[in-house]
Amino acid sequence: MGISSDVIRGCNDTIILCLLLDGPSYGYEISRRIRLMTEDAYIIKETTLYSAFTRLEKEGCIESFPGFAENGKRRTYYRITESGRRYYREKCEEWGLTKTVVERFIREENP
Repeated sequence: MGISSDVIRGCNDTIILCLLLDGPSYGYEISRRIRLMTEDAYIIKETTLYSAFTRLEKEGCIESFPGFAENGKRRTYYRITESGRRYYREKCEEWGLTKTVVERFIREENP
């Protein structure tokens, strides 16, 4: 069973920024890492990923630059900005509160 896109939509920015904390990367690699790290529980759609890149870049959280993959193919790379690092920390704090609230409504027993 995978994760509903409705459930995780608000976390995409946090996920992407987290991965960019490790260094610049490009779309396919970020998508691949999400899939691997979640053991295929979350497979981000390409349109969702690139919409997030556009939004995060417009908000000044990331910046894009041209580069080349290991195979020599041209890629657009993304790196997190200082503003993006602050935004990431805010989203992590927000997640902590969200998790606390939602967990109050999760019951282990079957209704």
